[in-house]
Amino acid sequence: MTDRLPSWRPGPTRDAIIEFLDAIDDVPIDERVAYIDNDGTLWCEKPTYVQLDFFVDALQRRVADDASLAERPEFDAVLSGDRAKLAEVGLPKVATALASLFDGRTPDEFAAAVDEFIGRYRHRTTGAPIGGVVYQPMLELIDELRAHDVAVGVVTGGGTEFVRRVSHGLYGVEPGMVVGTMIGYEFGRDDDGRPELRRTMSMMSAPNEGGAKIAHIQANIGQRPLIAIGNSGGDREMLEWAQAHPRGGLAVLIDHDDAEREFAYASEAATFTDLEPIVDVGRRLGWTIVSMATDWSTVFATA
Repeated sequence: MTDRLPSWRPGPTRDAIIEFLDAIDDVPIDERVAYIDNDGTLWCEKPTYVQLDFFVDALQRRVADDASLAERPEFDAVLSGDRAKLAEVGLPKVATALASLFDGRTPDEFAAAVDEFIGRYRHRTTGAPIGGVVYQPMLELIDELRAHDVAVGVVTGGGTEFVRRVSHGLYGVEPGMVVGTMIGYEFGRDDDGRPELRRTMSMMSAPNEGGAKIAHIQANIGQRPLIAIGNSGGDREMLEWAQAHPRGGLAVLIDHDDAEREFAYASEAATFTDLEPIVDVGRRLGWTIVSMATDWSTVFATA
């Protein structure tokens, strides 16, 4: 046990991360940027995504008031939890349908809905509140990054606004450093002529996976990450981009291989088919691969 990364077991993985960070003092501070994927990298994504649980909860409440909504193919697929139905309808249609649940809401109204849900959230299998699904070793890594003057951002395949609402409280990451799939907004005025902004059903960007993650980080932040951390095929391009940084970047992949303390699975992209298992890609390209089972003495933070 040491003061640095105390939940990381001594070994080559922990050493590689610390050695990289100790060697970046010659890199200008404004180039020390890390982007970390959210689902499956900062918090648990199984058996379902937290953000999906939020939308399912909102849908169930709406259906309780209007049972006819459950007849829509998109909503029927979501409520059934049937992966075959979801695949048949298609993720883009499902995402748009779920976004419609908050169509016309102001940013403050959406934020209040997120806060209310997060306050009563419990993980489906462990019963843990939201703080208990966050990975303790990743919180320690964020602290270590900041100790080396690395600016930390969060990237997500889900909706940007949802993650922005929780990023500061859970990770200390400011909302402006969160990059995800963007929903559209519409400017208007209320009955008294005061300006207002409301959510729409439209998407301002492609789903934030694969190459889109790089494009969206550049468009939103304008800085190439020196360090990238992910867990799925949807993070591959971001990890490759960081590794190829002119200063010599670090790509870190979290491998979910701990069925006893978390879940054991091969993490795949949500919006396209992986051509090669991401762990195999990481080994071939020389990424730092983190085994949950081997490298972490603790998995979840204390709620």
